[in-house]
Amino acid sequence: MPWFAGWGTLALVNAGLAQGKNRSGLLWFALSLLLGPVATLALVVLPKVRQTLF
Repeated sequence: MPWFAGWGTLALVNAGLAQGKNRSGLLWFALSLLLGPVATLALVVLPKVRQTLF
């Protein structure tokens, strides 16, 4: 059972990381609950989203 706390904490960290890269924190939180460390790897590899074109 202790791994539930770690998995949930990782999902919260991923949500913060996603928001820092201008991505949806809620979406990445949900993906992290399903995929765990794979979602973290994806967030680290993906580039930051630009807000505007210019």
